[in-house]
Amino acid sequence: MDLIQFVAIAIKVVVLATAVIVLVPIMTWVERRGAGIIQLRLGPNRVGPFGLLQPFADGIKFLFKEDIVPPFVHRPTYILAPLVSLTAALLALAVIPFGGRLVLGGVEIPLYIADVDAGVLLLLAASGMGVYGIVMAGWGSNNKYSQFGGLRSASQMISYELALGLAVASVLVLSGTLRPVQIVEQQADGLWNIVYLPFGFIVMLVAGFAETNRAPFDLPEAESELVAGYHTEYSSMKYSMFMMAEYVNMFTSAALLVTLFLGGYSVPGFISQAIGLEGNLLAVVQFAVFWAKVIVFQLFFVWVRWTLPRFRFDQLLRLGWKVLIPLGFLNVIWAGLLVVWGFGR
Repeated sequence: MDLIQFVAIAIKVVVLATAVIVLVPIMTWVERRGAGIIQLRLGPNRVGPFGLLQPFADGIKFLFKEDIVPPFVHRPTYILAPLVSLTAALLALAVIPFGGRLVLGGVEIPLYIADVDAGVLLLLAASGMGVYGIVMAGWGSNNKYSQFGGLRSASQMISYELALGLAVASVLVLSGTLRPVQIVEQQADGLWNIVYLPFGFIVMLVAGFAETNRAPFDLPEAESELVAGYHTEYSSMKYSMFMMAEYVNMFTSAALLVTLFLGGYSVPGFISQAIGLEGNLLAVVQFAVFWAKVIVFQLFFVWVRWTLPRFRFDQLLRLGWKVLIPLGFLNVIWAGLLVVWGFGR
C-alpha cells in the first residue's frame, strides 16, 4: 500500500465516522419528532426552529453532566461496556460499500474502506460483538434489573443471530461470493436479490429489529419492567455512548439490508445511460442513492417503534425459533434451487 492509498483510507475512515456520529443527533430529532406526529403532539419545538437544536442541547447536557459510578459495580467491566458497544457498531461499517469510485487527480478512490474476500463474514462478526457490551453492562453494573437486561439480550441474540445468518447465507448461495462490493455489482447488472429472495429479506428485516434491540423487540431495556435494563446504572457520556451505539446499529442494519437485497449503491443501467451518468457524476449519484435507501429504512425503524407494542419475552423467542429460523432454512433451500435452475450469479 503506497502513501496515497493510506492517506485516502485514513480520510475515508474519518469522514465516515464523523458522518455517522453526526447522523446520531439528527436521528434522535427525527425519532422524537416522528413520535410526536404519530401521537398527535408537537415533539421537540423549543430549542431552535422546529426544535432542530434540541439534540445538540442534549449532547451538551450529557457532556457536562456528572458521571456517577456506583460503589458496588465491577469497575473495569462497567467502564468498558459502552466502549465495546460503540466500537463494535462502528467497526461493522468498514466493509459496507457506499458508492462506486471517484477519480481525483488521476487517483482512483473507491467509496468504501475495505474490500476483503470475507467482507460479509467480517460485517456479521462485528455486528454480533455488540451484544458483549450489553452483557458486560448487565453483569458489571451488579444490579438485578441490569442483569436481567443482559441475560435477555444474550437470549435474544442467540435466537435472532441464527435467522439473520440464514438470511445472509441465502444471498451468498445465490451470489457465490462473500465480497459486498461484488454482491452490489451483480445486482446492478440484473435484478435485485429481493426479487429472488423475498422471504430472506423479510427474515433479515425482522431479525435486524431484534439485533438492534429496537421496539417491538426492546426487551433488554423494557422500561416498564426493568427500569432501563442494562444501562440502568449509567449516566453522562457512558449512557450517551449506549444510545449512540443503538443508532449506529440501526444504520448498519439498514445498510446491510440495502447492500444484500436492494442493490446497494447501484443505479439501474438504463437510467444511467438515459441521463448520461458516468465518471465522478455517476459515483456521486450512486452515493446519494445508497443514502436515500438507508434513510428510508431509518424512517421505517422509527415508524415501527412508535406503532407496534412490545412483545412479551416468550413471544419474542417463539417468533425467533419457531417462525424465523425454519423460514430461514427454507429460504436457503430456495436459494440453492435457484442456483440449480440457472438463476445464480
